[in-house]
Amino acid sequence: MSKYYADEFKEKIVELKRNGKRTSDLVKEYSLTKSSINKWVKEYENSGKFGIKSNLSDKEKELRELKKENKRLLMEVDILKQAALIMARKER
Repeated sequence: MSKYYADEFKEKIVELKRNGKRTSDLVKEYSLTKSSINKWVKEYENSGKFGIKSNLSDKEKELRELKKENKRLLMEVDILKQAALIMARKER
């Protein structure tokens, strides 16, 4: 199961790492994984934020939102089609 860490905690770990604290010491002291620490450092250096969404360009964010909206609209169309079929059956 994945454990959630607050951005403030991640920033603290990144700052400790930047100030020369060894990754292996952080792993032991905070019960973290080496991969998590490396990922947080990379994300923070790239964008100053954490998480995949924060590392996306504006066009990528827009595309993601448009795909999400498209999926929602397609589901709505399917629901309306089914409702129309049910209503047509009742009229007979």
